[in-house]
Amino acid sequence: MVTRTVALLGNPNTGKSTIFSALVGVSQRIGNYPGVTVEKKVGEATLAGQRFTIIDLPGTYSLAPRSPDEVVAVDVLLGRQPDVPPPDVVVCILDASNLERNLYLVSQALELGRPLVVALNKIDVARERGLVIDVARLSERLGVPVVETQAHRRLGLDELRRALVQATSAPVPSSSSPFPPEFRDEVGQLKAAWDQRSGGNVPRYLVERLLLDTGGYLEDSCSGGNDTSLARDVRAARKRLAAAGWAVPAVETTSRYKWVDAIVDDVLQKPAAEPVTVSDRIDGLLTHSVAGLLIFAALMLVVFQSIFSWAAPLQDLLEQVVGAVGAAVTAVVPAGVLQSLLADGVVAGVGAVLAFLPQIAMLFLFVAILEDCGYMARAAYLMDGLMARVGLSGKSFIPLLSSFACAVPGILASRVIENRRDRLVTILVAPLMSCSARLPVYTLMISAFIPNRRYAGGWIGLQGITIVALYAIGIVVAVVVAKVLQKTILKGESPPFIMELPEYRFPSPRLVVGRVVEQCWEFIRSAGTLILAVTVIVWAAAYFPHSPQVEADVRAEYAAQLAALDQDIQRVRTESDPLSQAAMQSLAELEQRRSSLEDDIDNRVAGAHMAQSVLGRLGQLVAPVVRPLGWDWKIGCAVIASFPAREVVIGAMGVIYNLGEGQDEHSPSLKAELAKQTWPHTEQPVYTIPVALSIVVFFALCAQCAATLVTIRRETGSCWWPVFTFSYMTCLAYLGALTTHQIGRLLM
Repeated sequence: MVTRTVALLGNPNTGKSTIFSALVGVSQRIGNYPGVTVEKKVGEATLAGQRFTIIDLPGTYSLAPRSPDEVVAVDVLLGRQPDVPPPDVVVCILDASNLERNLYLVSQALELGRPLVVALNKIDVARERGLVIDVARLSERLGVPVVETQAHRRLGLDELRRALVQATSAPVPSSSSPFPPEFRDEVGQLKAAWDQRSGGNVPRYLVERLLLDTGGYLEDSCSGGNDTSLARDVRAARKRLAAAGWAVPAVETTSRYKWVDAIVDDVLQKPAAEPVTVSDRIDGLLTHSVAGLLIFAALMLVVFQSIFSWAAPLQDLLEQVVGAVGAAVTAVVPAGVLQSLLADGVVAGVGAVLAFLPQIAMLFLFVAILEDCGYMARAAYLMDGLMARVGLSGKSFIPLLSSFACAVPGILASRVIENRRDRLVTILVAPLMSCSARLPVYTLMISAFIPNRRYAGGWIGLQGITIVALYAIGIVVAVVVAKVLQKTILKGESPPFIMELPEYRFPSPRLVVGRVVEQCWEFIRSAGTLILAVTVIVWAAAYFPHSPQVEADVRAEYAAQLAALDQDIQRVRTESDPLSQAAMQSLAELEQRRSSLEDDIDNRVAGAHMAQSVLGRLGQLVAPVVRPLGWDWKIGCAVIASFPAREVVIGAMGVIYNLGEGQDEHSPSLKAELAKQTWPHTEQPVYTIPVALSIVVFFALCAQCAATLVTIRRETGSCWWPVFTFSYMTCLAYLGALTTHQIGRLLM
């Protein structure tokens, strides 16, 4: 069966994604186009017995490419994307309440030379605003079928499916060029020269777009940056057009809107006075300079609380399930490398992936609701003034706020940012927000080594000030890094903030749930596999080489104590009355002492294996590097071990200091053991206030989170950006920790 390809084209906020989801259902996949970070959504559908591949193109106001998103849209429509077949049909989705502006894109789509269907969406909103559209006359003037739809309510979709099927066998619509004769002549000359140079038949529309493309995107794509004659011919044609009074690219805007005016004449009837809609009344409150900000702050508090606290019960449940599975594996599989691989590598890796799901699901639930009801655009409008000072748009606020709970959902939330540069800057600075995974490290070091001094009558404590300062460090450094990135490797003009405020509507439960499931599955499928792989790699580094001699040597040290306890136990059993209470109590105490000694031995063995492992040797290798921070090799080893997740550093310290893996930030034994640590051959303590501060500053700025780096790789489509993020954040963390320790030593 032949599979037809359909491309969905439309402005942002026209309901294009809603129509895409309705047409393909769950049969869709998400990825990136080759070589770029632009998201690709493709789905499969069977309509009237025919199979269709449906592509949801990036939302765009024009096919004049000014960004990677628009270049991708043009390339797909022209059949120039290597992994996407040329579309057999183009469906152009219009917002009926903004018909004139949306028809600008239709005028470009008509020139593609492909069958076209127009979906006149949000027809109910147009009627609410008093607009009357003669759909039959509009279809006649465009020369293509026009279908009224209300995608949010799933109305008109059957008619759209029928029109789509019929369009596969319909002739290509004929359209007269809206451009002046001088422009058409220049296009003809360029096409002839290009045909001769390439030895083929170049599409006229591509030549037209090339002439109008003053940004250079298409020129670089078509010539590979090497064909200077092509660039010279284009520049010469533009000069001739400018001399004739048709300067590029202004000629396109003038010509197309003149064409639009002719199309809508007697097709679109507007009310004498624009009515005040329900959305207008709500906007009076929600976009108010004071009330709007208060409502926004309350909503953000709910979103933040959901990510930070409400997801915790489900996270705890998942941790219990993973722990139970790990225990079952330990009970079934004999002790050894296979047991450790399955329990500490695979099961722990799966747990590391699942731990993020509740937060991701909660965040995208709120984002989907806010987007679908129309509030997200208002939130971006409200926060744009603040974010503009950092060089970002208002849409960056929610991803950055979400990153205080966890950078992974925060980075995923940056998908709402259309501008690639703003989105990339947001992704690169989001990990600097102090996430919840840093809190255990802060809590351990601050509670153990920072004095609990009180100020202002006991209302303010030094430990609380320290935690606030750590959060502030992340925010300040993020602002500085964002500014530096925009002045250097991500240099470019900030685009003007143009935000369309869609009508308010009740969110579609089906659409909201579908988006949440889609995002969660995409995270598991793409990022989850890499997180699992990283966890297994770190497990292997901490496990190998696993020499039996290590355990034998440790047990040899305790052999005498074990033998003595065994003798005492045997003596009590044979010499005492087994029924006497004194004998039972004595035996219980001896067995408890032996069990405690076995635990100590196991902890010593685990610590010795860690010291002998690849990870331990790495810690000793980096010891000279971390010594200026006030760290010994054990701290360096724990920091390296925490790469899968920052909070792992506490468990790693428990193993390194022979306390076992069950330590947390509140463990008195771990705090006491840290306080007892001294430098070799001296009585000088390892952990001091400057050292504790250098550790927390390092973790406030470092990129010790494999899941975050994997998510950056997934969202940017490149290995370069996670490497860059890890490198710049590690350098910042080292310099911050070094400065903190050295200044602390001077002040102590």
